[in-house]
This record gives sequence, structure tokens and C-alpha cells, in this order.
Amino acid sequence: MVRGRWRSAGSAVLRVVTVWAVSTLTMLVLAGALPDFQLKADDGDSITRVALTAVWGAGAFGLLGALVWPLAVRALLLVPALVLGLLAFFLNGSLLLVALSLIPDGRGEADPETAVVVAAVMSAVASATSGALAVRDDEAYRRRLSRLAHRRGRAGGDDGRNGLPGTLFLQLDGVGHDVLLQAVADGLMPTVASMLGGEEPTHRLTPWRTDWSSQTGASQLGILHGSNHDVPAFRWYEKESGEVVVSSRPASAALMQRRAISRTADGGLLTFDGASRGNLFSGGADQLALVLSIAARRGRSNRSRAGYFAYFSDPANAVRTALSFVAEVVREIAQSTRARLRGDGPRVKRGGLYPFIRAFATVVQRDIVVASVLGDMLAGRTAVYADLVAYDEVAHHSGPHSRDALKVLERLDRSLELIVKVAEHAPRAYRIVLLSDHGQSPGETFQSAYGLTLANLVRAGCGLPVPRRAARTTSASEARDAVRTALHRPVPDDEEEPEHPEPGTDPVVLASGNLGLISFPDAAGRATREQLDRHHPALLSTLANHPGIGFLLVRSEEHGALVLGAGGAELRLDADAADAAGGTAGAGPLAVFGAGAADAVRRTSSFPHVADIMVNSWYDPDTGRVHAFEEQIGSHGGLGGEQARPFLMSPYTLSAPVADGAELVGAEQVHRVLRRWLRECQGPQVPLTATEDSQPRAETEGQIPVGESAVQE
Repeated sequence: MVRGRWRSAGSAVLRVVTVWAVSTLTMLVLAGALPDFQLKADDGDSITRVALTAVWGAGAFGLLGALVWPLAVRALLLVPALVLGLLAFFLNGSLLLVALSLIPDGRGEADPETAVVVAAVMSAVASATSGALAVRDDEAYRRRLSRLAHRRGRAGGDDGRNGLPGTLFLQLDGVGHDVLLQAVADGLMPTVASMLGGEEPTHRLTPWRTDWSSQTGASQLGILHGSNHDVPAFRWYEKESGEVVVSSRPASAALMQRRAISRTADGGLLTFDGASRGNLFSGGADQLALVLSIAARRGRSNRSRAGYFAYFSDPANAVRTALSFVAEVVREIAQSTRARLRGDGPRVKRGGLYPFIRAFATVVQRDIVVASVLGDMLAGRTAVYADLVAYDEVAHHSGPHSRDALKVLERLDRSLELIVKVAEHAPRAYRIVLLSDHGQSPGETFQSAYGLTLANLVRAGCGLPVPRRAARTTSASEARDAVRTALHRPVPDDEEEPEHPEPGTDPVVLASGNLGLISFPDAAGRATREQLDRHHPALLSTLANHPGIGFLLVRSEEHGALVLGAGGAELRLDADAADAAGGTAGAGPLAVFGAGAADAVRRTSSFPHVADIMVNSWYDPDTGRVHAFEEQIGSHGGLGGEQARPFLMSPYTLSAPVADGAELVGAEQVHRVLRRWLRECQGPQVPLTATEDSQPRAETEGQIPVGESAVQE
């Protein structure tokens, strides 16, 4: 044992000396190459003296990086991650200037701009050298991970490698079931392929079907908190408050999470020794990093930004991520320029801030989340749920099957490979579950195909003015003609409302991928079909008969939930069982959207905040294409194609998600499956006592207890 300790100490000293020597050599090379960086006195020095000066400077820089950098990052913990990543260059440059000032006789000197460059290069070289040494010394690498795991595991309730296993849920945002299979077949994801294939595959792959709102807000809320009731889309208008709820806003995410907790009387999936990383919602976890629903909070209880410190406290990490960030910005500019020069189509604008947004999602968010997950496993946490959004962001603008998006999948697979390898050194065994929250469907945007937005089409159908460019389109002309024709139609005598009502507030038109939401603020509650026909007699027919629209959902005073399609087609969703058995529930405008479409639309129609008119775009079942009402050529949010078919990939050591021949439907059912798996890993949990106002679950299942510190809202 003593010999092992001496050997370990000797290896550590050797690595420090080697990194110091490489840093010294790097500093000497940079001093010779950069005119504004010198390591000798003005009247000259001997080679030996210059070398000693470099040794001193490299040592001082390394020591400052180890001592001062973590304190500086902690002081900047509230700075957004994007800004902090860019500040890494300047913080590192400042440390180098301080290190040079510590060299005796003032022999070190550099301009501030040069210091930034020198510090970045030295940090990158030192990081690469240290990593190479760790890779070559496999035993040292294993001992380091084991010591770190043991130290963290004692605080986290370590069960040991032979004890109860932990569970890692890793969400590949926006990756559809078919996209994953194709990426595996093309050799882009060898880590996933090794899990699914080979002589003894370790994981099973199960597709599941999303709710009508096939987007992260609805899916992840249902998966983590067990309820996505009253989430009709990514964004929606609430008449009582006059505000738009947007899933990507911290205040809105917090509201959605509070409503889900209130409905289920349960803190979420991760309330038992859990960690939430890079998600919209906390899931009831006590350990948080980059969680949107608590991002607006500034109290001491908000630890969502702790992931910044854990990652950026290492200057090498900060510099590497910052350099990768810049490289990703350059890559996006080059790819978008190449696509524009080739005339690729369909295409959307990719300028402005988008290259930086893409770089944040594909580099900064990925690096922080992966580092947080590695730390969670080494700490032996029981349940970890992490979201990697890189593919989803790129696929929106480049297309879900584009080379740009598939390259991102290839890089995500390398991150997964790292997680799998580190799991081997964790203090407890881990069962790794991969899943996605939705897929993406390709297609030209609605505006690109027809020359006007959905909002302009709605205005034209209401007889309201539209921009001159939109007014010249065929769609707007046909809408205006329909309005003129409708207004000459006599109104029945029993109508209580005037034929030409006084002008009111303009309709609120929102988009969520290929799902559109139309609300009329002046209408109390949900406007009915009859009210809409009286106030805007041409609107519904204009929308239903438009070639870019698949169907509408409205509420009828007489028939309840009603689906409208082209040519006067109607489907009464609230028909009795006899009508449904006769084919009503599966025919009509929803037939092309496949099994389960009627159930999904009917469920959304029951939400308190469903829009007056819900619009789903056209869908071509042969090509899988849709029309997004946003500027996206890869979209999700409604029905049609791959967007509603994500995947769930689970180890065979866990029970099957559903029985053979059954289908996994809806995010809430996925939540129940994940809860069952946690119970299988950890044993039975103490059930919660449901409150009187809580909604009953579809299945009676034990629930993981919720501690006061675990419920974030």
C-alpha cells in the first residue's frame, strides 16, 4: 500500500513537471514568434537566462490558474454562460499579465492583446498535454477517478458497485426514431450501435408517440413532472391575463412547472437524490445546472448556475470551450454560405445572432451538461436527467436529415462514449437510458411556399388590412374574395349579434412549428364556431380550404370539439361510441395523420387554454414534409411525420416499456414508465398522500417522496 502511494505521488509529480516543461517551451516559442511578447531585458539576455525566465513565467501562470481562476469564476457565477465563455480569454490573459509582472527584474512583458493570445495557446497546450498523459497512464487515470468517486460518493450516499444501481436518463433533443436508426446504419453513432447491435445487444429501442403538441415544453414537462395538461403548444395566449406563455422563457417555465406540481401533488421524477441538467424543468431535483424554470430566481436556493462554476473553474476547460465556440461560429457561417452559393432548398435565413446561438447549444451547453453528468455519476447520485439540445438547434435551420445536423449527431455520440466510459469508474453501477422528446419533420416554410405568413392569412380572412407584399399573393386575394362573398350573404333573423360587429382587437396568431394558434381577445372564453362565423364569416372556410393547411380544431356550440378540413369535411370528436365505431373517429381530415390523431386532438381540445382556432399544417405522408409557420425547415410542434415519433432506448436489465404489441403514447405514459424503472433500481418508494384537489393518475403507482428542499417551486 505504501509503495502504491509513493508510486501515485511520483506519477503526479512527473505529470506536473511535464506539463510545466511543455508550458515553458510553448512560452519560449511564442516569445520568439510574437513581436509584442518578450522574456528578456531590453539590452538582451543569454539563452539560459531567457529559459529561466520562461520557467518562472510558466510556473507563475500555472499556479495563478490553479488558485485564482476558480475564485474569479465563482465571482462571475451570475454572468450568462455565453458571456462567461467569451470572458475566459480575457480572464486568462489578465492572469498571464500578472504572472509576467512577478518575473524578477521585469523581464516579462506583453501587450494586453498579445497576452490574451499567449494565455489561450498555453492553456490549450497544457490541457492537451495533461490529457495525453492521463490517457497513456491508464492506471493513474483509473485511480484518479476512483478517488474522486469515493470522495464524492461518501457525501452522496454511495451504495457501492455491487449495491443498488443509479439511473441516467439522457435526452437527445429532437432526434426522431427513424433518424437515430439511420445514423446508426450509416456508422455515425458507433456507441449507440454497440448498445443496439452485436452478438449481445444491451439495449432495446422503442418508438413512442407524442401528444399533439410535439415539442420540448409539453414532452419534457410530462416526462419529468407527470402532467402536461393545459400545454397546447410551445407558446399560447391566455385571455384572462392577456399574456403569451412561451416555454423557453424562465417565468413561463416556472409557471408550467407549478401547474404540473399542483395537478399531480408530486414534485417530479427526480425528487429522490436526483439531478436535473440542461432541462426546461427541474423534475423536483435538488441538484440543478442550466435549468430554465429556476433561471429567473436570484436567491441562494438557485443553484442552476452551479454548473458554470463546476465546468469553468478549470481554465483549460474554459479556453477549450471558448475556442470550440469560435470554431462553431465559423463552421456555421461557412456552412450557411456554402448552402446559399449552391442554391440549396428549402432554406431559411441563418444570419444575425443565429451562429452564436447555435454555438452555445452545440458547444457550451453540451460541454457543461456532459461535465455535470460525469460529476453526478462520480458522486453516485440516484437519478440524473440531462438534455442535449445540439441536434435540435441545428436541424431547425439546416434540416433534420442534412449533413450539418448529422455531423452534430456524430459529435453527440462521442460525448455519449465518454459518459459510458466514466460510468465504469463511478462508485455505483449505472443503467443508461437514452430517449428523445420529439422528432423533426422537414419541409418548406408556409411563408416561403405561399408568400405570406399565417398571421397575414388570418387577417385577410377577417377582412383586415395586410402588408402590400402579402396582399399581392394568391392566398390573400382568395381570402379577400371570400370575405366579400360572405358579407353579401343574408344573416338569419334569429341571430342576436349584428352582421357587421364593431371593430375589435386584432386576432393573436402564434406559431409552434407547424401548429398555429389563433385567439380573439375580445371573445370571452373560447370562441365557438358559431361566433366565429357571425363575426368573421369567411375565416374558417379560408383557412380550412387553404392548400398549406391540413385541418382546424374549433369548438361548436352544438357538436362540441370539431375538426374542419378542405371541401367542407368535418369530424365531430365528441361523437358517441356508436359514431366512433362507424369510422367517425378515424376518418375525415385526420385520416392522413395516422392512428391516434383523433385522440390527441380531442385531448388538447379539453385544455382550458386551447386557442379559439388550432391550425395544423398540410402534411404529405409520402415525403413526410410539413409547412412550418415559423422560419424553420426542420420543425416540430404539431402532427405529421417524424416529429411525433421519438424513441426510448432502455437496457434489457429493465422491464419492457410496454407489453408486446402495445404502443407507448404520450409523455405522461413515458413518465410512468421511467418511474417504474426507478422503483426497479431502488426498490419500493414511500407513496405520497394525494391532496383533495389533485388529479388522479391513470395508473396507481408508488411515488418517489418529495422533500421540502427538492420542490423548487
